[in-house]
Amino acid sequence: MSKIYIEGGRRLAGEIRVHGAKNSALPALAATLLCRGVSVLHNCPPLLDVTASIRILEHLGCVCRREGTTVTVDSSTLTGFDIPDTLMREMRSSIVFLGAIAARCGQARLSFPGGCELGPRPIDLHLAALRQLGLNIQEDHGLLDCTVQKRLSGAVINLSIPSVGATENILLAAATAKGRTVIHNAAREPEISDLAAFLNRAGACIRGAGSSIIEIDGVYDLHGTEHTVIPDRIIAATYMAAAAVTGGDLILRDVEVSHLTPVLDSFRAAGCLVEPAVKSLRIAAPDRLKPVGTVRTMAYPGFPTDAQPPVLAMSALADGPSVFVENIFENRFKYVDELARMGAKVKVEGRVAVVEGVPALSGATVSATDLRGGAALVIAALAASGVTEIDEIRHIDRGYADLENSLREVGANIKRE
Repeated sequence: MSKIYIEGGRRLAGEIRVHGAKNSALPALAATLLCRGVSVLHNCPPLLDVTASIRILEHLGCVCRREGTTVTVDSSTLTGFDIPDTLMREMRSSIVFLGAIAARCGQARLSFPGGCELGPRPIDLHLAALRQLGLNIQEDHGLLDCTVQKRLSGAVINLSIPSVGATENILLAAATAKGRTVIHNAAREPEISDLAAFLNRAGACIRGAGSSIIEIDGVYDLHGTEHTVIPDRIIAATYMAAAAVTGGDLILRDVEVSHLTPVLDSFRAAGCLVEPAVKSLRIAAPDRLKPVGTVRTMAYPGFPTDAQPPVLAMSALADGPSVFVENIFENRFKYVDELARMGAKVKVEGRVAVVEGVPALSGATVSATDLRGGAALVIAALAASGVTEIDEIRHIDRGYADLENSLREVGANIKRE
């Protein structure tokens, strides 16, 4: 099993290109099932989760080809409507295939999804919404057996919370449903807008994506299209934390600065110089970071839960205390015990973590507990004295493409063995 080794204490400086958003690419890949033809996705990052999505598409009978960061999917050859348990367990986002398969095939059979263990992330919102659209769902010991009588029908759906996954599943199912669907309290994340843009290019009629109310007028059919995935705002935030924690000076290329607005104030509070430009951003760190104050994770446009671990790791070296309130996932702080092995002082009480900044961290042997927790360990290791060994890096590979080379090119001493 591969491990990452990082010798810390090196200042990062230079330029890093930010790759496409994992959380945008995955629902777009599911959406190709609705397009009766060839769809081309550019800026699709070479991640384990993307590979898992492609394997699902191929299992369903699609013909897929990946060349660099471009993925081509021909769904005209679709033959299946089931996803085996082994594929469903590879990632949490696999549930987004449910709405697309049901809409295209009139039936679907799959199991509950897997992914990082961050606490309860029930799919009941997904199922309730799809039932409102006319999907008959039978649940049997973790299996979902779904059928549609004739065709899905539009409905008014009120989400109790602005769930990203549920909003995506509704968009996919409603795009070709009969009549109009209105989503109230829809998720507003940029990835939702990107999925709607893909579907509209394929012939869908979706209005209001990016706001709390989305309207979808169902069309009979979608066609193949070409689309470029938006930049990954969480990757950008992670590299910003890497620059901050090492006293570095980085320019991030291919970023959508407006998507980063919720996190920029935290870096400015830490004393960093943040200079946004067109499709790029510069961050320059002070000699010693200041505390970020209180960070509360919220649905977009609030502070993203996925950016919390890298920023918390950065705050472990700040000159004073910081407080992190996690409002999305109850087990998001699992990685904190691993940071403690490196000398971080973090006290967790329920959904609140109080970080007492320390002057220095030390290299240690640690394990990535999940995707973003793994990123937090990388951030801490970049600043720690000595060598840090990180195992269970399969979690990191789910969301970060070519992480070692990107960091090595700006001065990090990092290798994979």
